[in-house]
Amino acid sequence: MALEPEKNAPEKPAAPPSEELAPGEDFTPPQPSEEGVADAIRKLQGEKQQLTEQLLRKQAELENVRKRLAREKEEFQQFSLFQTMQALIPVLDGFELALLSNGGGEDYRKGVELIYQQLRSALQRLGLEGIESKGLQFNPYMHEAVTLVETDQHEDQEIIEELQRGYIFKNRLLRPARVKVAQRPAAETNPSPPDGDPE
Repeated sequence: MALEPEKNAPEKPAAPPSEELAPGEDFTPPQPSEEGVADAIRKLQGEKQQLTEQLLRKQAELENVRKRLAREKEEFQQFSLFQTMQALIPVLDGFELALLSNGGGEDYRKGVELIYQQLRSALQRLGLEGIESKGLQFNPYMHEAVTLVETDQHEDQEIIEELQRGYIFKNRLLRPARVKVAQRPAAETNPSPPDGDPE
């Protein structure tokens, strides 16, 4: 019994008609004309020139930006120095007046103290801050321990004397404070070697 083809089966699409090449026929794409090649070369050369000009313009703009930023930085530094000098001139005036004075004693001391206050105020306006030390706990980030003093009159690591004031400028450590730091005496059973400090 022969099988009949299914009635609902989809038909296969017909293959596109192919052009049969005759035996010995060469199938190569058509060659562009000389005029078309010349046009393509001119177009590419034009694009190359345009891109080169754009690149040179961008490089010139970048160089101008660099020069402008360098000039603005220098002007800002000069302006900052100008403000600093303006703040310090009154202090210079005070020292000149003090040097012209022939007096001494309490009035002279008060004059020098006034000049000191002027200088300190001017530096504070520029951003200088003194580091508090005496009576506080030793902080290795802000203080430099010059001497350790064994004592039971102070807390361990308490700063008992400021030898040189430390300063912060614009939230950065400019100079640490040089200080004397209290240290608890060593136990009698475990004496520590002398540190050479008579205090």
